[in-house]
Amino acid sequence: MFNILIVEDNDTFRNSLTEMLKERFDGMRVTEASNSEEAQRIIESFLPDLIFMDVRLPGESGLELTRKIKRDHPLITVIMLTNYDLEEYREAAARYGADYFMPKGSSSWEEIITLVDTIYSGAPRAGVVLLNQSL
Repeated sequence: MFNILIVEDNDTFRNSLTEMLKERFDGMRVTEASNSEEAQRIIESFLPDLIFMDVRLPGESGLELTRKIKRDHPLITVIMLTNYDLEEYREAAARYGADYFMPKGSSSWEEIITLVDTIYSGAPRAGVVLLNQSL
């Protein structure tokens, strides 16, 4: 079973992404967290294969949470999915260990589906920003 965790404080976006993933990927389990504290609890019991991570979260930032996740669970793939499509956020995401960076405003649902397909199959794919080529 492939497990996905969505860490996002915007309820509408988080719920839409969850529903879209559940519709498209019947055999995957998708769960949600609205802040970093909740995400940390879920990670230890759910152990996701893939995490969609917002940069700005209540409490600890998504960047800091990504650093902790990659330290403790280096095989979990982290996609930074954020409204802030700025070079400094891309660079920070790479420094903190994120594997991919996708801007919410310019990434379509189809691009997200394609990226999840790519990660699930293990095949590299053009069209997304690969931040950590070691995986």
